[in-house]
Amino acid sequence: MGTPEYDAIVVGSGPNGLAAAITLQESGLSVLLIEGKDTIGGGMRTAELTLPGYHHDICSAVHPMALMSPFFERLPLADFGLKFVQPTHDAAHPLDGGRVAVLDQSVESTARQLGADGDTYRRWMGGLLESIPKLLPDLLGPLQWPAEPFRLAGFGLQALPPATWTAGKFKTAEARAMWAGMAAHSIQPLGNIATSAFGIMLMAAAHIKGWVIPVGGSQRIADTLAAYYQSLGGKIQTGWMVGSLNELPSAKAILMDVTPKQLVQIAGDRLSSSYKSRLGAYRHGPGVFKVDWALDEQIPFQREECRGAGTVHLGNTLEEIVQYERNVGNGKRGEKPFALVAQQSLFDKTRAPEGKHTAWAYCHVPNGDDRDMTDVLESQIERYAPGFRDVIKAKHVTNASAFEQYNPNYIGGDINGGIQDILQLYSRPVLSISPYRTPAKGLYICSSSTPPGGGVHGMCGYHAARQALKDIFKIEVKKA
Repeated sequence: MGTPEYDAIVVGSGPNGLAAAITLQESGLSVLLIEGKDTIGGGMRTAELTLPGYHHDICSAVHPMALMSPFFERLPLADFGLKFVQPTHDAAHPLDGGRVAVLDQSVESTARQLGADGDTYRRWMGGLLESIPKLLPDLLGPLQWPAEPFRLAGFGLQALPPATWTAGKFKTAEARAMWAGMAAHSIQPLGNIATSAFGIMLMAAAHIKGWVIPVGGSQRIADTLAAYYQSLGGKIQTGWMVGSLNELPSAKAILMDVTPKQLVQIAGDRLSSSYKSRLGAYRHGPGVFKVDWALDEQIPFQREECRGAGTVHLGNTLEEIVQYERNVGNGKRGEKPFALVAQQSLFDKTRAPEGKHTAWAYCHVPNGDDRDMTDVLESQIERYAPGFRDVIKAKHVTNASAFEQYNPNYIGGDINGGIQDILQLYSRPVLSISPYRTPAKGLYICSSSTPPGGGVHGMCGYHAARQALKDIFKIEVKKA
């Protein structure tokens, strides 16, 4: 058989591919990381999409989970130059009539601005914040027997209901709207079971670590992870879009940062027919439509709180957001989308020329729907920032198909690597004791199509690498 050229190969350099490569390399293996594009990063890339000097995050922009990730937390990334900045307000949610809800890093500050719902929020979130930090290793991993089962059960009672049900805790339009905006990050109808989990985790992340922005762009996260990996002796090869496992050098373990569909395309001849059939049943969720703007000045939001927020949720009331997300989930379109706006240049001056700004916004669309949503997105911003169109210098549009062309993992524009509803929250990509292991010996899947799903946290890759180390190399890695 001969000696393999590498102990392990990782295909794909998104946050999970990088996390897998780092975990393997830290264990003393020889690892090759392969990336199909000319630059590493997956969803963590930054480029001059509009005009020279205007640096736009192509996909991920604001990072609620970056500092919450048990994997990232233990890495010396600051030693390799990674810096984060904390916005004045984590998020703001304006409503018609001049009202606004604000999510701050302080629970007290957030509660104080919710009026009659302040005490409810303070008690509810205070209780959750006692549990979530202790539960993160279980929440951000595969389904298994938890370290604290009773505490996890208590969290589940809060997280499993539909977001529309949890909204009943609140009376004011501001609190209900803010809650809907948080839960809508789940990219599915808010009447679905477990959509409350997404809202809870995002709000908790704001209070625990903040919705931080990487200085220099999301590409800096990828570059820093790569620098640390290479400092350990790891190797990277870019510009190689792997079409078959037969192309790869010999290795004892191969970890694929790809979706189930791509896994079948690349490794189908090594997979059992029953496993391929199960992968074929994997479901993708709604896509996204995104616009990047180069601006003469910052977005002229009417409310000061919005002008100081890293993220602004636009969708008015809970009822409007619920209706729009329900329509998208049913394959329909709407004229008043729930929009997520990021204002990185307000807090990171490297993003635009002096005195100028960038902005980034997206809305959810039916999977693969390429309708141009630019006008309705800009109208939704104008609704709360009259004169917005007057400050636009240039724009760049990315529809659902363009997202898939940019990153094959984003099938139909689905940036989560598969819908994260209750049926696929932990059974990603199949229901299994070890969802990362495939039937082919030495072949693993480590993408966001495995638990815990989408987001820049690296935990999917980390857990897949731990499984490979245990199976193939008989190395036990302590759980982060």
